[in-house]
Amino acid sequence: MQKTLLLFCSIISFIANTQTNHTIYSKTYGQSGNPAILFIHGGPRGNSTLFEGTTAQKLAEKGFYVIVYDRRGEGRSIDNTATFTYQEAIKDLIELYKNYNIKKATIIAHSFGGLVGTLFTEQNPEKVNSLILAGALFSQQETYDHILKTTKENYTEKKDNLMLSKISEIEKLPKNSAEYRKQCYEIASQNNYFKMPFPTKEANQIRENYELSEFGKNNIRNDNAPILFYKNESKNNIDTKPILKNLKKQVKLFAIYGQEDGVFSEKQLNDIKKIVNKQNFKIIENCSHYLFVDQQQIFINTIAKWLK
Repeated sequence: MQKTLLLFCSIISFIANTQTNHTIYSKTYGQSGNPAILFIHGGPRGNSTLFEGTTAQKLAEKGFYVIVYDRRGEGRSIDNTATFTYQEAIKDLIELYKNYNIKKATIIAHSFGGLVGTLFTEQNPEKVNSLILAGALFSQQETYDHILKTTKENYTEKKDNLMLSKISEIEKLPKNSAEYRKQCYEIASQNNYFKMPFPTKEANQIRENYELSEFGKNNIRNDNAPILFYKNESKNNIDTKPILKNLKKQVKLFAIYGQEDGVFSEKQLNDIKKIVNKQNFKIIENCSHYLFVDQQQIFINTIAKWLK
């Protein structure tokens, strides 16, 4: 009887904390009266399962009301009619604010989510207390150029003519195409640009727990998302630095990046540091693209310090 009651309470808690707008998956962690944090995941093709399954609850325990969601057509928000445009994503974010009765929130924007979060904040600055760029994209072509330049150097040193030829073929692809983006990131992944260089025991345990959890099992990827994004979205290769420079007059800007995140050049990190200002910028050592897993405690403590 007691087990049945506990199960019933768990189900009620899940229903109470999960809102559905059409096909949008979302869930909250923490008390609704606490300062709101909205996490925007990477992609297009991604989901928020990694952040939700590893970090959302721990961040909530620091005194925040954490909201996670999967963008329309991505992850658990299955929708065959999704267009994958920025305006669609922005419209859904506004509905998410309404669903949870939020007037203002801090946005943590990861990877491609950095572009979504920046454009949302540009159009709705009154809804954003702070924008935190966490391993977030902000100058796409610079990232692609950096990936191809550094991998070319790696393969030149190894005298790997086959891979050098592969890079030459990538460089010939249209810069505003899904295939160009895909191949740039594939070659970055082959060179471990997204991996923590020296995994700690804690990071390995977090990853292992995630893979074995329901979140890991629901790590749904929509391979059509990038294709449709490039088909339907004209702003498919942008530089948001000018937008961010203007935004700092209206909202608080922060940036946190991994020292070994291979998709960003030193110049890019210096550029974003100048935009947000030194005191609002953090580089984490022995950390790559998924900094909330690679160095979770440092990530959480930094966010809490900034927002408190």
